[in-house]
Amino acid sequence: MKIVVGITGASGSIYALRLIDVLKEAGHEVHAVVTDSGWQVLEYECKVTHSDLQARVDMLYDNANVGAAIASGSFQVDAMAVLPCSMKTVASIAHSLSDNLLTRAADVMLKEGRKLVLVPRETPMHAIHLENLLKLAQLGVKIVPAAPGFYHRPQTIAELVDMLVGKICDQLGVEAELFPRWQG
Repeated sequence: MKIVVGITGASGSIYALRLIDVLKEAGHEVHAVVTDSGWQVLEYECKVTHSDLQARVDMLYDNANVGAAIASGSFQVDAMAVLPCSMKTVASIAHSLSDNLLTRAADVMLKEGRKLVLVPRETPMHAIHLENLLKLAQLGVKIVPAAPGFYHRPQTIAELVDMLVGKICDQLGVEAELFPRWQG
């Protein structure tokens, strides 16, 4: 599969890095785009630089380049995940603003009927956040809040991250056994 990973300035960039690693380990082609504030959070939370991320993905795009391949429906991409997804990005996608490459790529996923997964990290949310998420869910976007479960009795932060990344993989249609499934 060819998958785009979008990273915004919400807290939780560790989820995006782990997803990229899981996708690459499974042999998928990964394209990435990061907002300006996304770069700030990647560096602050994970000490990841532009060159670090570029080494992890097949293609890293400049978010200002709205003419990049992922901005066109003729570029064949199977799915896109935006994580963490800021409420600004949610609003831009919900209202088709397409004011940067990340939101344009997400808009393309919607218009082409391809898989789009958003991982909002905001808490608490107010009514406008929820309305925008509802609007997107009604369009078929999968909303996977950055809220890992605890039924698998995680002992480390890595296990919490893997649980959420596993749920994202489920929505992307990517096989990954990252956490024990509930057995009842």
